[in-house]
Amino acid sequence: MNDIKEKILSICPSATFEEGEYLQINVADKDWFPLAKAMKEDRELNFDVLTAVVGMDWKEAYGVVYYLTSTTHDWDVVCVKVEAPDRKDPMIHSVSSLWKVALFQEREVYDFFGIKFINHPDMRRMFLRNDWKGFPLRKDYDADPKLNPIPKDDEKNEDDTRSYVEDEKGKVTCVPGKVFAPGDYVVNVGPQHPSTHGVMRFRCAVDGEIVTKVDVVSGYIHRGIEKLCEELGYPQILHFTDRMDYMSAHQNRECLCMCIEKAMGLEVPERAVVIRAMMDELMRISSHLLAFGCTAMDLGATTAFFYGFREREQVLDIFEKTCGARMSMNYNVIGGVIADLHPDFVKDVKELIRIMPERIKEYHKVFSGNIIAMNRLKKVGMLPLEDAVNYCITGPSGRGSGWSCDCRKKHPYGAYPQVKFEEVLEYGCDSYARYMVRMREIEESVKILEQLVDRIPEGPIRAQVPKIIKLPVGRWYQQVEASRGTFGVYIESDGGKTPYRVHFQSPCFNLVGVMDLCCRGNMIADLITIGAALDFVIPDIDR
Repeated sequence: MNDIKEKILSICPSATFEEGEYLQINVADKDWFPLAKAMKEDRELNFDVLTAVVGMDWKEAYGVVYYLTSTTHDWDVVCVKVEAPDRKDPMIHSVSSLWKVALFQEREVYDFFGIKFINHPDMRRMFLRNDWKGFPLRKDYDADPKLNPIPKDDEKNEDDTRSYVEDEKGKVTCVPGKVFAPGDYVVNVGPQHPSTHGVMRFRCAVDGEIVTKVDVVSGYIHRGIEKLCEELGYPQILHFTDRMDYMSAHQNRECLCMCIEKAMGLEVPERAVVIRAMMDELMRISSHLLAFGCTAMDLGATTAFFYGFREREQVLDIFEKTCGARMSMNYNVIGGVIADLHPDFVKDVKELIRIMPERIKEYHKVFSGNIIAMNRLKKVGMLPLEDAVNYCITGPSGRGSGWSCDCRKKHPYGAYPQVKFEEVLEYGCDSYARYMVRMREIEESVKILEQLVDRIPEGPIRAQVPKIIKLPVGRWYQQVEASRGTFGVYIESDGGKTPYRVHFQSPCFNLVGVMDLCCRGNMIADLITIGAALDFVIPDIDR
């Protein structure tokens, strides 16, 4: 890290550093964009992935904490803290021209903190209506419902956008604009649509049947989870994670537990570590089987849908016996797991391991090689490797573009260093490649379960934790490999029994961010196929 510090100081002499979990770089906004550009483009640094963008209200100032990753330097991670110089009208220079993932990430920060990003091309609210009064994640936000009554009509200004453009003299001017050109023919898809996989809305400009632009409209089920966390104790916030990407319930909840445990310096018993890994892989199998079935259903293949759900029911039966639930399991807790394994767990897992190889062959026979499926998926929804990295598309969708980004390999955690498995990569960069990654990952998850099922150690299932948990002052960031990509949890603590700030960096938010890129030039019917292959889950976006 000393080499990084020296390089940063040679670019930005005013930068300061704080040691911690990751090296923190403090930089003034006026120096931020030149530093960001150098951090991405300089070969000695090459922080090519913008991992997370966390808006903050530190009371004395608004700002952003950026997490950057260098894939060429052993996946090193640093964080950069940037404060807006003016609290009354906070502005920070956008990095969306460097990392495209910031196009959506910065809009989310603006939506909830009111920080305007200079030179961002589309500074609209992300989840709330453009006429919403106030910014909910500010500490002084007035939540009086009278200020934002339930509207009686549709939003009138949803096509209005703006950008804050800085000229050569440093003067910032607000430039109004429109989402679509005056002559665009716009078709509405969703939010009540069976193949948007939830209440997601796409406004699509089309030329005949060819998509020319997709505008993503989110927020129909936004629940303000991050705001709710600020008023609850650490054990009380765990259940939110099961209800974001409910097909990554175990992994998401484990990530939050691991972040808290790391801050506490708490060691989790080995039995709980192995149980967590097995539950994660069962969750991954369940998720990928759902993705298989829904992709088939969206293309009209009803039979294949039932094939996938047949084995998924077995996985859910395993969950139900041990966890008492089939979807929102609430199983991981701070220090381990809430209950020991059901007596049938080992037997049921071994039965699943036994049947899955033949069942996967059936899936390929009934769907993967079907000429209609291949015509609808191959060369559709192209996402080149460079774009996958730039938009931070992790998980099966990123690996379908040939990007080696599996968090279990790059930042090993839990029991994963103990097992052997392959990181599945496909290089087609299309919807079929993303589909095939999921099918092959089922096989790898079975291999992991096979290695662990007879090696579950004896011992306690959770560590002793205080009745009231208080984290030390500081900030922590934890990542895991969820079913749809890298899921991250950011916690900032002021030493109290409730978190000062919690941010969930969901992979699905990034996935929906490439819908416009992947759909342009394809037919409107292909939008459904592309969405199915990206496999986003709406509650993971609308947090």
